[in-house]
Amino acid sequence: MSPRKLSGECLCGAVRYEVEDSFGYALNCHCSQCRKATGSAFKPFGGIERDRLRVVQGQEHLMIFGDESGHDAHCKKCGSLLYSVVREGQYVHVTLGTLTDEPSIRPTAHIFVGSKAPWFTITDELPQYEELD
Repeated sequence: MSPRKLSGECLCGAVRYEVEDSFGYALNCHCSQCRKATGSAFKPFGGIERDRLRVVQGQEHLMIFGDESGHDAHCKKCGSLLYSVVREGQYVHVTLGTLTDEPSIRPTAHIFVGSKAPWFTITDELPQYEELD
């Protein structure tokens, strides 16, 4: 049986994607780049092999920051960060906030807390890592 498919989309709905509900990991990233890309204290994301994500609508509306081996994919109409291509282009970090369906995974840790926003206090019991090993 193939994994369940999850749907996701940007704020304005111009870009829609599907991704398998078989994320290998999920984390909350507090690095300065993720904070700037999201405009938030951290980016909750799920990591999965790149070929398990498919843009089903609005490919022409994607705005890419970076190159083929590593980039952020935003909607160029509304600015939503949908996913980041990482690990030499082999994986994507899907922003959990853009999913319209509930994933089976939950974030298991906070990473890059050494550069977290000073105004934000982590109040859950998840492990915290200064960087990412």
